Amino acid sequence: MRRFFCGQPSCERKIFAEQTDGLTRRHARRTGALHALLTAIAVALAGARMAALAGMRASRSTLLRMLRALPDPVAGKIALLGVDDFAKCRGNSYGTVLVDMGTHRPVDLLDSRTAGDLAAWLTDHPGVEVICRDRAGAYADGAQQGASEAIHVADRFHLWRNLAQALEKTIRAHRSCLQEAFEAGPGVDGETDNGAEPVERPKTLDAHGNERPLVARIQERYAKVQELRDGGASLNAISRELGLAFRTARKFANATSVEELLAPTLNRSSRLDAFKPYLTRRWNEGCTNAVQLHQELQAQGWEGGLRAVQGWLTPLRGHRRVQPEPCPVPSPRHITGWIMTHPDRLDAEGQVQVKQILARCPELEAVAGHVRGFAAMMTNRDGHLLDDWIAATAAGSSPHLAAFATGLRRDHAAVTAGLTLPYSSGAVEGTVNKIIMWNQSCQAMCLWITPR
Repeated sequence: MRRFFCGQPSCERKIFAEQTDGLTRRHARRTGALHALLTAIAVALAGARMAALAGMRASRSTLLRMLRALPDPVAGKIALLGVDDFAKCRGNSYGTVLVDMGTHRPVDLLDSRTAGDLAAWLTDHPGVEVICRDRAGAYADGAQQGASEAIHVADRFHLWRNLAQALEKTIRAHRSCLQEAFEAGPGVDGETDNGAEPVERPKTLDAHGNERPLVARIQERYAKVQELRDGGASLNAISRELGLAFRTARKFANATSVEELLAPTLNRSSRLDAFKPYLTRRWNEGCTNAVQLHQELQAQGWEGGLRAVQGWLTPLRGHRRVQPEPCPVPSPRHITGWIMTHPDRLDAEGQVQVKQILARCPELEAVAGHVRGFAAMMTNRDGHLLDDWIAATAAGSSPHLAAFATGLRRDHAAVTAGLTLPYSSGAVEGTVNKIIMWNQSCQAMCLWITPR
């Protein structure tokens, strides 16, 4: 390279260097090859530590600047498009990610998740033939406005998850009858003793015999919400008057009974559940010392404290022999998982549990039949059977499953296509997970970095 010197005394820059195309740039601090290598590391790993280990020290800010300096890829013509939202700030602001389903690569990010933004993007990028999306109304309207000829495909993952939510609500509504069936059955260890006495345990008391404040608060709140609802107040008015979030007010207003709201609180599992048969047997053998029983449980792997054992033994005082406690009712989430799992993939315990549960509640058995019918329709791509399934489910006894079926009618064409065509939004969900992980890593970096 040549250097030039300026002979003008008033010139601030005395020396000028000649630039060689492809080799040097103005004000460059690294060669083109090193710059390209660091950019590749930033794209693949976004890690300054990896660059330092390779002998190329660069700060995180430098790598981020390199990423921002890269030109945006040209989207071109996209025939298969995937659309989904992602959280920029969870609960406050959301954006939209667009993915080319043919290459599984993101093509653009929108600053919001409104119908207008999606419609404008589709208008600027004509040629989209298939749009994979969830059943959100904004995306449905935006896709219809921007690409009216495109085929809408509802994502099967979201359909299955919405069905699981409806099933779990149905199970919660039938938890009382399941509780009665389990209490009427044999004990945990299957033992029966005619001379044993049943023990009443108030469910409103905790393991230490203290009153649960949460139970009283739920009962009081449910009574106030139902009173205002019967008086014609709207959900917004109820949430403002009682100082509740809108979703909380809606949950208390839509609950069929207070037991439905108390079920998750009163029937929580305990670490002591696995040791209760042993405690009952030792009590019937004459060992009533809580300290000794606590030491015996510790030898078996119990890691809890003495007060938990004392609280469980308190109702047994005054009884010489007690009946074993009935088997605890599995949580609604566990029952939902058993019903929605293919019978061939369930373990032996799950098969026995779901068989006993469905035998005790005929309504849940009918609901399980609808769920398995939907699973077979989704697996075999039998979208033409959707209308028959919706009619049978809407006529069933579960209002939650009927509401799910009614929701499918509002997006009938997209749901039918999702149950018929091979397209899915799996690549979009993977991209959303990457965005979430990137946001979390950036937040963790900001928490750990301190000013120098």
